[in-house]
Amino acid sequence: MTCEEAEVLIHALIDGELDAGHAREVEAHVEGCAHCAALMKEYQEIRQAIAESDVRYKAPLELRRKIEKALPQPQAAPTRRSVLRGFAMGSAVSAIAATGLVAIVLRNDDEQRIENEVVSAHLRSLQAGHLIDVVSTDQHTVKPWFNGKLDVSPPVIDLTAQGFTLIGGRLDYVNAREIGAVVYKRRQHVINLFVAQTASTERKTAQTSTLQGFNIRRWSDRGLNYWAVSDLGADELSEFGDKFESAMRANKEG
Repeated sequence: MTCEEAEVLIHALIDGELDAGHAREVEAHVEGCAHCAALMKEYQEIRQAIAESDVRYKAPLELRRKIEKALPQPQAAPTRRSVLRGFAMGSAVSAIAATGLVAIVLRNDDEQRIENEVVSAHLRSLQAGHLIDVVSTDQHTVKPWFNGKLDVSPPVIDLTAQGFTLIGGRLDYVNAREIGAVVYKRRQHVINLFVAQTASTERKTAQTSTLQGFNIRRWSDRGLNYWAVSDLGADELSEFGDKFESAMRANKEG
C-alpha cells in the first residue's frame, strides 16, 4: 500500500468504517511509515478535541414555549361511533399506504446495498495493481476494450479539457454481476465511474450521498445506471457528473 492510498483510507479507519482486511492493510502501512503515522496521530487528536468540546447547540427555554404554544390544542373526547368509523377508514388507508411503503423501503434498502458495494469496489481499486485493466487517456482505446466483455459497453467520455483526466478502465463486480468502471483523475483524486445496464429507460436525476468518507453521485439515463465514487468534495464530483452528462447529450445531438 502506498502513502497516497493509505491517506485516503486513514479517515475511514479512525471512524471504524473499514472491513477487517482493509483495516489490517492500513495499520500495517502506518506501523512502517513515519509520515502516515504522524498523519494518523494528527487526525486522532483532532477527532478527540472535537469529541471533548462542548459544541452542541442548546435551545433556549423561550423557544420551547413558542413551539408548545404553536402546537394544536387538545380536542374534545371523540364518541365511540366516531372512533370506530375512523378506525375502519384508517385501516383501509393504512393497508393501501403500506403497500407503497413496503415498495419504497425495499427500493431504498436495495439502493443502499448497491452503494455499499460500489464503495467497496472503489476501495478495492485503490490497492496497488487493481485500478486499471486498460491504461489509456484515449477514449477511442478504452471504449473498444470493453466490447465483447459486457452486454453493453459503458460510455467513455474524454473530459481532460474540463479538468477530469481519463486514465483507463476495468471490469468490476457489483450486485453479483460484472460491470464496467471508467477511471478518471482530478489532481491526485481517483474517480471511479461504475456503469450498469438496467431494464428501465427512465431518466433519474442525479443524487449525491456520502458513505465511509466517500462521495457518491448516482443517476440513470437511457437504460444505464451510473455511480461516480471518489474522495473528491461533493461539489467537484457534481461538477464531474454535470460535465459527463452534458458531453453525453452533445454526442446524442451530434
